[in-house]
Amino acid sequence: MDMSSIPTLRDATRADAAACAALYAPYVTGTAITFEYEPPTAQEMAARIAACQERHAWVVLEDDRGIAGYAYGGPFRTRDAYRWTCEVSVYLRVGHRRTGAGRALYGALLPRLAQRGMHTAIACMTLPNDASVGLHRALGFQDAGVMRQAGRKFDAWHDIAWAQLELSRNEAHQDR
Repeated sequence: MDMSSIPTLRDATRADAAACAALYAPYVTGTAITFEYEPPTAQEMAARIAACQERHAWVVLEDDRGIAGYAYGGPFRTRDAYRWTCEVSVYLRVGHRRTGAGRALYGALLPRLAQRGMHTAIACMTLPNDASVGLHRALGFQDAGVMRQAGRKFDAWHDIAWAQLELSRNEAHQDR
């Protein structure tokens, strides 16, 4: 096997912003997986990466075609008591689901968040999204509830599911 074809997991940098924005755009324009209506520009994505790297983390999975996916953790809420809780998300290149990429990205992200003092990771998933729900459950996230008709996109109301993982009790999650 050519060594250049082995995927690499690493911390994201501002230089990854254009590739992350391009990977994310189809989720914005063609799905309700994200509730954003307009895809962020490369500049906006660079600012998001930089903000996440300040206190949380953003990782990318890179292969011979470029960025195959990314995952990040950011603030859950702004009030002080929430500072040890983060919200996490993962996005994969179209057609890259069920390849182990999501598991690998979270395997790199979650320990970084724990090392930076995060106690709980929260995931928010638009329903239906069996792939995301399955990934989070496989990684040990526990269902935390469903909010009915919480967002509106493409002329339809969408439910969202919440799941959480206590990072301090799941030091081995990177090996799952």
